[in-house]
Amino acid sequence: MQNWGKSQGLFLLHFPIRPLREVAKPFMGTGRLFSLGCNTLYHRFMASLRIVFMGSPSFVIPILASTERAASELGGEIVAVYAAADRPAGRGRRLLASPIKEYAQVRGMEVLTPSRVTNDEEKSRFTELGADLVVLAAYGLLLPESFVLGPNHGAVNVHPSLLPRHRGASPVAGAILAGDLTTGTTIMKMDKGLDTGDVLAMEEVSLTGAERAPGLTQDLFLLGARMLTNILPAYLEGSLIPKPQATDGATLIKRFKKKEGLLDWGLSAVDLERHIRAFDPWPGTATTYRGERLDILWGTVLEPGEGVPGTVVFERNEVAVSTGKGFLVLNKVQLAGGKPMAATDFVRGHPHFIGTTLPS
Repeated sequence: MQNWGKSQGLFLLHFPIRPLREVAKPFMGTGRLFSLGCNTLYHRFMASLRIVFMGSPSFVIPILASTERAASELGGEIVAVYAAADRPAGRGRRLLASPIKEYAQVRGMEVLTPSRVTNDEEKSRFTELGADLVVLAAYGLLLPESFVLGPNHGAVNVHPSLLPRHRGASPVAGAILAGDLTTGTTIMKMDKGLDTGDVLAMEEVSLTGAERAPGLTQDLFLLGARMLTNILPAYLEGSLIPKPQATDGATLIKRFKKKEGLLDWGLSAVDLERHIRAFDPWPGTATTYRGERLDILWGTVLEPGEGVPGTVVFERNEVAVSTGKGFLVLNKVQLAGGKPMAATDFVRGHPHFIGTTLPS
């Protein structure tokens, strides 16, 4: 009995909803008064629900909105929102708040923006919040175990892939780079591992092969927001039981570095075109022309075709580059310090670009 109390908390104060209903079930048919009493107890329990949200970019605002709506319907509240710290931007290097911070402040929520949460001070501050549940989406910082395992209902993560495929920091880019025919959104209960927690829900979407990372990311988090509306109440009341992830098919996608955006013309045109779509906006895709960075903003595959990889050609009325297999048409480029433009316009100002061999 002592172990049960340690894991479940004080009776009736932190008693999980599922066991409460199981205990009450034999008596439910004996009278309306008892049923009303159980419903009252349920709502009193949920009224104490304290939720912490963690996220930063604009495309997780729908996740925060769904969490706020669920908390309100359950009689609980969002006691704090963790977001990325303000960062300098623009020519004046003025500090700008993250989209989540701006949204949360307008909604009157308390916002916390630590640069890291693994130190003792941040651990103590989190503990003082008395969180029953953490909802996380694209937060970007490593969480200590106390954030994940400390709350009564743990931590729930909205992840834009079909786990266990594309665990890690760049799941949307991973799906595009791999040429996946499907991807989706997974809502999981977090554990100590990296995206290894049990699955609460998963929904699949088909890919056309033309998706770019920003649009697909937004779509997958919008899907996650719709899923969360039903998932959170069911999970909190105990009617939704998490299931372990599949044991095979796991992949890990790391956070990309700026240098990884430099295109290797020895790859196939298909692979290079995927890089352009996957690495938008970070780390971007580029090559070097006459010692300056030339961003490749948009490209399409032109096959068949062959030539020395990296050689710029005028092929079938298109500015293209020979690759390891086929041609990559350069639809839109941007020279360092310049404006985005069609590659044909760029060639008018730089006629010697045709015939150049670009480095890999």
